[in-house]
Amino acid sequence: MIRYITEAQVASVVDMSDALTAVDHACRELAAGRAQNSPRARVRDGKDGAIMHMLPATLDHRLGYKAYTSAKRGARFWVHLYAATGEWLAIIEADRLGQLRTGAASGIATRALARANAKTVGVIGTGYQARTQLAAVCAVRPIERVIVYGRDAERRVKWAADMQTELGIPVHAAESAREAIVDSDIVITITGASEPVFDGTWLRAGTHINAAGSNRLWAREIDAETVRRSQVVVAEDLAQIRIESGDLADAVKDGAFAWERARRLAEVVAGTEPGRTSDDQITLFESLGIGLWDVALANTVYDRCTERGIGTELPLEG
Repeated sequence: MIRYITEAQVASVVDMSDALTAVDHACRELAAGRAQNSPRARVRDGKDGAIMHMLPATLDHRLGYKAYTSAKRGARFWVHLYAATGEWLAIIEADRLGQLRTGAASGIATRALARANAKTVGVIGTGYQARTQLAAVCAVRPIERVIVYGRDAERRVKWAADMQTELGIPVHAAESAREAIVDSDIVITITGASEPVFDGTWLRAGTHINAAGSNRLWAREIDAETVRRSQVVVAEDLAQIRIESGDLADAVKDGAFAWERARRLAEVVAGTEPGRTSDDQITLFESLGIGLWDVALANTVYDRCTERGIGTELPLEG
């Protein structure tokens, strides 16, 4: 039987701590050659413009993929999970799962790359994905203050108040993007922007950046100066950045970056590639989102739901 697991059921069995553990494990397995990831594939409907996205991966003797559609009405997400024997195990609603794994990837990158004494975070973006980005960073570093900026003043004030309550640390709504950047040890960008959301000259020495909002080759969230100043540039999949990272592609075009400089997060986490080597280096995690993170957390969700009898068994042969 195939187990169908809803959004509410996902939220009931995993949290950010679980997501961080899952992504860290997936990194180490990928670095050791015991996991595989394939870059996102997309197809578009010519009439209405809806897009189907698919992200496949294998981990821990299971195969899976996240499939989602994006259209004018929004996006819907599912992870399909299979045993190594080919048995279909589960269909998992994956909005919350994706929110957790995206935040966790930035958390793992922050743990690997940010200065150990980083205490201040600047966030640009006030959507639901920004919440788990910040939560993950706060889980891996002793954060004492957060400064957030978004274009909508009312929304950023509410976001700051909500996150201050959730995390128990001061969260200040900034009046400008510059205010969120200049004094921050860690910078998070998680927006739908098509043009850079801050000026790379604003970054101070030693900053770590999680650029997590853009996975479109024609869109940029950070500028070429930010990439040029980043002595360490890390990504989840080195093939995927060449077809999806507008941030890095633009820097390559400007002569500020070469693709060969990028390091894969898995090897940095596993210690086979260097990360930060001095406190004054600027480090960049270019996050696009990969199927391996979805499969990693889906494995945890499926195992816990199976153990606890959570989910609906569909009348289909797996």
